[in-house]
Amino acid sequence: MKIKFHILTLEMRHTFTIAHGSRDDIDAFIVELQDGEHRGFGEATPIPYYGVTAEGMRDKLSEYQQIIEAHDLQNPEDFWAYMHPYLKNDNFAHCALDMAAWDLYGKKIGKPLYQHWGLSLENIPYSNYTIGIDSIEKMVSKMKEFDFPIYKIKLGTEHDVEIVKKLRKHTDALFRVDANCAWGVEETIRNSEEFAKLNVEFIEQPMQKDDYEPMIEVMKYSKLPLIADESCIVEEDVKKCYGKFHGVNVKLAKCAGITPALRMINEAKSLNMKVMCGCMTETSIGISAIGQLVPLLDYVDMDGSILIKNDPAEGVYLDKGKPIFPSRNGTGAWMA
Repeated sequence: MKIKFHILTLEMRHTFTIAHGSRDDIDAFIVELQDGEHRGFGEATPIPYYGVTAEGMRDKLSEYQQIIEAHDLQNPEDFWAYMHPYLKNDNFAHCALDMAAWDLYGKKIGKPLYQHWGLSLENIPYSNYTIGIDSIEKMVSKMKEFDFPIYKIKLGTEHDVEIVKKLRKHTDALFRVDANCAWGVEETIRNSEEFAKLNVEFIEQPMQKDDYEPMIEVMKYSKLPLIADESCIVEEDVKKCYGKFHGVNVKLAKCAGITPALRMINEAKSLNMKVMCGCMTETSIGISAIGQLVPLLDYVDMDGSILIKNDPAEGVYLDKGKPIFPSRNGTGAWMA
């Protein structure tokens, strides 16, 4: 195999604000694996509050370029295990490499990954469209720009309930709310009571990521399902979330790729927990990888590529929330 790296700047369609901060653009780190006949693409979005940069990921994988290029890719899961000792502290870089390996593998065997895993695209969940924290006028404008049946509302302000009440006046769509760790026990329970009256489907990550024990009390009294995001980063976290959340949000970049994500999904299902897959602000490369997992999921948040205005790739895309799959193998992603 040959490996190439691409660092691109993605421009946001609108300033994107969550409880962690705001941004107008973000870098994308893309890995390309070539075998002489096929090209496999993988991606990870650098997240500043995790201390991850595109340059750091490139430099880390460059250290092991000879090892990667010497590998005879027969099974992406084996390749993930082979690289884990080198990348065990670099999940984002490992994700980009693992995703590219799965894409290349699917193209080599001539199948989309969901078919390789024996999955069907019948009755798959729709994605939400994410509305970042903003003025009510701008949040309503974003909803009108993208007519989706489900919106995820980013919260973490001093007037969260009021925001949802005002947005509810403008649409009958289903809402999901994501506090990004901003609330406490009483606030979460109180908000759940209000949101249950406003056609909110669930609450994502209401409290700080390590607040597992306080979540037991929240679980007792919450009127809505609770989904872990920041509290469920890697495989070991699934068990930690059992009994504290109704479900988990698996993110490929955070857990180190498709390979561990499959294990996390299977473990959560074995514990009768709901499973969601979420995205970063990313290109169609990352979104297409999530798309292959959609038949395994209860919920999906894969709107990252429509949050940007200069997507350099193509692949799985959303039509009013419905995932549409191209007639390509692997993840379905392509970049010129």
